[in-house]
Amino acid sequence: MPVDSQIQPTQRLAKPAHALGYALVPTALMLTLHLLALAVPFLSPLTWRLALVAVASYYLRMFGITAGYHRYFAHRAFRTSRWFQFGLAFLGGAATQKGAMWWAAHHRDHHRESDKPTDLHSPVQNSFLWSHLGWILDRSSDATEWHNLKDFKAYPELAWLDRWHWLPPACWAAGLYAVGGLDWFLWGYVVSTVVLWHGTFVINSLAHVWGSRRFVTTDASRNNFWLALITLGEGWHNNHHHYQSSARQGFYWWEVDGSYYALVVLSKLGVVWKLKAVPERVLQPQMLEAESGEPAMAQRMQDAQTALVQEANAALAEAAAYSSDLLSAPSGLKR
Repeated sequence: MPVDSQIQPTQRLAKPAHALGYALVPTALMLTLHLLALAVPFLSPLTWRLALVAVASYYLRMFGITAGYHRYFAHRAFRTSRWFQFGLAFLGGAATQKGAMWWAAHHRDHHRESDKPTDLHSPVQNSFLWSHLGWILDRSSDATEWHNLKDFKAYPELAWLDRWHWLPPACWAAGLYAVGGLDWFLWGYVVSTVVLWHGTFVINSLAHVWGSRRFVTTDASRNNFWLALITLGEGWHNNHHHYQSSARQGFYWWEVDGSYYALVVLSKLGVVWKLKAVPERVLQPQMLEAESGEPAMAQRMQDAQTALVQEANAALAEAAAYSSDLLSAPSGLKR
């Protein structure tokens, strides 16, 4: 029996028992933007310039999600100044996926409970619709889990931005309108945001069911080239669940990872530093064909879980120490 069978539930649920029902405002916003996006081609015919605006808006904000919300705020995979930290939170916020603190806290919960019944958005335990977007709209996920953010709770500017998470997308949309008028707003914000939502959400809904597995993990995470292309490298999901704190999710040169390439450039410019590498020991593929009843498989599963806990604890301790140093630097530029 393959490793995946160890996390398969006896019955998939449409939504988890803790679901409270959809929150009115975010659900209404999502429905409105989807309907408006469908009408955009009739309101503003597509041109090459508008296509470039939409693609640029998509990938810039995707970088804010992947490098900022995910690799920095959720996993502390690199270091940066207090100013650029705020800039990453603002850029990711422009994607209209709530605040960086909300996003990172829930993502840390996901890694602790990945593909278990208590996972926030497991497509293994619940339906595709719930794991794709239902969970983010449900009232049970509305609050920011500050107990997961001991390394960031001392930054008032991040707490403020998390509370006023509608401000970055409003500024992004207004900026597009100011520069290019209604056409830029419709393609650069409305259409681009809707596509960006689904480009991000497929990692939750598809990257645990579609793709290949290189490493034994305690969940069903998979690597997928196509998802990596549209998410600047997030599609190497089995790699990531095997070793979460690396700034690089494409572990090998042929695994395209746009966010990592951008971070390398920023590190050359001195904007970010201490990008966490993938240790050589992590790059050893593990056998996936063993039967679930074999002691070797059970031991590998236990080792994976132990390594996950140790890595998370070490990363949080290091992040807390770094946050203390960053807060003590008046300019916010201390390394």
